[in-house]
Amino acid sequence: MKRLSYHFIGIGGIGMSAIAQVLNEQGLVVSGSDRNYDKNIITDVFSKLSAQGISVLPQDGSGIKEDTDYVVISSAIEKDNPDIGRARFDNKIIIRRANLLAEMFNPMNGIAIGGTNGKTTVSCMIGYILDYAGLSPTIIVGGCIKNYVNTFHLGNAKAGRSNIITIEADESDGSIVLYTPSISVITNVSKDHKTIEEISEMFVAFSQNTRETLIINADCPYLKKINFQHKNIVTYGLHSNATICARHINNKYFQSTFSVDGYSFEINLPGIHNISNALAAIAVARCLNISNDVIAGGLRQFKGVQRRMDIAGKIDGVTVIDDYAHNPEKIKAALNAVKLTCKRAIAIFQPHGYGPTRFMKEELVDAFTSTLSPHDILFMPEIFYAGGTAEKNISSADIIEKINTGGKNAFFIENREDIIPSIKQRVRAGDCILVMGARDNTLTEFCQKILRSLENH
Repeated sequence: MKRLSYHFIGIGGIGMSAIAQVLNEQGLVVSGSDRNYDKNIITDVFSKLSAQGISVLPQDGSGIKEDTDYVVISSAIEKDNPDIGRARFDNKIIIRRANLLAEMFNPMNGIAIGGTNGKTTVSCMIGYILDYAGLSPTIIVGGCIKNYVNTFHLGNAKAGRSNIITIEADESDGSIVLYTPSISVITNVSKDHKTIEEISEMFVAFSQNTRETLIINADCPYLKKINFQHKNIVTYGLHSNATICARHINNKYFQSTFSVDGYSFEINLPGIHNISNALAAIAVARCLNISNDVIAGGLRQFKGVQRRMDIAGKIDGVTVIDDYAHNPEKIKAALNAVKLTCKRAIAIFQPHGYGPTRFMKEELVDAFTSTLSPHDILFMPEIFYAGGTAEKNISSADIIEKINTGGKNAFFIENREDIIPSIKQRVRAGDCILVMGARDNTLTEFCQKILRSLENH
């Protein structure tokens, strides 16, 4: 019997590669192409996919074979892509990533995590706890779980043996409404790719599609305003009005302890926001009747997610942290987390995309002016451009100008590499250098360049 064959256009993307790996582990034929592969960028991703038996091919149409059954695309793929042209010419079935994920997810006992902030960490925590508990879930998430990262695996996916599947559900492209989970989590609502009103409408639909239990963050002011008409709502939060409530919080730099219903938990992650994330994971685990002991063990063993407050290295009393923060709430959470122990924050923020930066300009300005102290420093290179069509009618310089008006030490340096000499001039022991930005895996390499420059400081 012929095995079904899937070709992923843009297989290097975090969401695409996750599904590709699961299908491959399930015994299907999987291949893919990516423009970064053609440019010889983020080769580590492609080498790991290849090591798993997934063929990575040039994005020139050659990956579409006679026996290719499905061509998978994401919302980021342009219509003039050579692979799409070849797939249409050959009358192949073209399916969107989100629709494929819904086809995999909806027949199973599904857990879906949505929210504009925290959903990656929460979904990774839940997947790991369920796996730690021996439930063998299928995990498809938007970040690389450090516990699973090795020579062959990216860490963003795992094919399980049970009928349980846990995914990160994305609201940015509207696909969150496609899923019909048994258990759903909504971490919060804030302006990101869409307005709060648009996102709220999608979360209402998401809640209506939830078959058993809806879990909501009681601390989010915007979620409080939504009248969720669900028969079984569980709330979590740092305040006493939540079903799952944290008490006796001891929030340190990279280790926090707290209790829920008199039972102690510990996480080796920074920031008060990660305690909130852990509460969401505890809520899901309790719905599945996992004992407090096992939940606590899973949380304690969970190493975190790559590029989520990731310590790139330390040298001469200076810590360099790599983080995916790209919207205002994430930026504030990351800055507040590092400021728990460092004497001064030196932040580098690379805005992602001209459209999103223009959409969130005022909120980005407010995030930095409200969180940076007078002695902290902010550097911003030009906006990251991933390709495609975009109106380049905004610059990082526009944001920096407004932040400076608020009395902060903020500098626009167009070329990212030119920021390093400026850091070397200013850095001192006790500083934390926080590198923030999304969708650009070379930021991790940039962190290593900063570290190497400090070795010669």
